[in-house]
Amino acid sequence: MADTIKEKTFETPEEIQAKERLFLEGPRSRLAELRNIARIGWEFIRVFRVLHFVGPCVTVFGSARFNEGHEHYEVTRKIGASLANIGFTVMTGGGPGLMEAANRGAREAGGHSVACSIELPFEQDSNPYLDKNLFVRYFFVRKVALVKYSYAFVVVPGGFGTLDELFEALTLIQTGKIKDFPVVLFGTEYWQNLIEQMHDMAEAKSIDVTDLDLLLITDSVEDAMNHIQIHAVEKYKLKKGKPQKSKILGEG
Repeated sequence: MADTIKEKTFETPEEIQAKERLFLEGPRSRLAELRNIARIGWEFIRVFRVLHFVGPCVTVFGSARFNEGHEHYEVTRKIGASLANIGFTVMTGGGPGLMEAANRGAREAGGHSVACSIELPFEQDSNPYLDKNLFVRYFFVRKVALVKYSYAFVVVPGGFGTLDELFEALTLIQTGKIKDFPVVLFGTEYWQNLIEQMHDMAEAKSIDVTDLDLLLITDSVEDAMNHIQIHAVEKYKLKKGKPQKSKILGEG
């Protein structure tokens, strides 16, 4: 059974979602804004207290919509097992689909499997392959958690959320807000149009050609693990199960 960690609340998911919409719809009273700041601060404290002791992690980003038996599910399951075998805790967003596949692979390989899940007005069940599952109500808190405690990202096929997470990580590396951890984009056929678009951006000089080097694009689990071994395990001298100093520049 997963150690599921939720903030105690008497609000329904629909009420929570309505309040978050209000938070993003422009200025409110100063008292209301102060309450939100306190709630957000407390949520960050909860996240940091729990996840400080689970690493070092690799976060796997991917779709909730590819289920067991799909080729993307099966290869992501292998990725989760392979990450566990080289000493990482596998972290995901905690949902079904490819998030489940990564957590499942880690669990089946005898590794640690954790998640930072989001509270939504519609039920999205957590997958059953988690040692710890921390629920948060804000997407930006979740994204900070998935970045802060990971020394590599593996991005498997996904949709809008996966693209958001991929480019969040790349932007933080590109701008020097975090250290240059490895990012693996897995599935060349699925991501082909995106890969071509990034090359077009480099040709148009909206990004530097060297920015393309921030990504390893591959279909090989072995190549992905070798890349992470060199650019995360060896580079940062990581040890299994031992929390590392923060990767945020100027912190820790």
